[in-house]
Amino acid sequence: MDIQASAHAAALWAGLCLILLVVLAVLVTRQRRKHSVELGDGGVPALTRAIRAFGNATEYVPAALAGLALLALVGAPPLLIHPIGLILFVGRVLHAVGLSRSSAATLARAAGVLATWVSLIAMAAALIFYAFP
Repeated sequence: MDIQASAHAAALWAGLCLILLVVLAVLVTRQRRKHSVELGDGGVPALTRAIRAFGNATEYVPAALAGLALLALVGAPPLLIHPIGLILFVGRVLHAVGLSRSSAATLARAAGVLATWVSLIAMAAALIFYAFP
């Protein structure tokens, strides 16, 4: 198995997820400046949603990126890493969009959670499979 190709696949999704984190952080900063809130959410619903969208991403993305990196290290094929990375990334984007627009349950938010969990379960299953050579 070409570990370098696997690493390149994982690097793509890691890079995209990191860009997403930066975008979400910038959105928090924009809301803070717009509403002159330096700490906490100031009771501003839009800022609360931006903080939660960023916070939720930071809760899931690091573990998922570790999973992708480990898949690359054990030589999982890029054709396994790419779909998992895509599902993870799309899930995180959907969740962030859904949560940023409304604090109520939304289709985008639910689909984002489901996609994130599917990617994590797929990673876990693949890692367990590759743990036994």
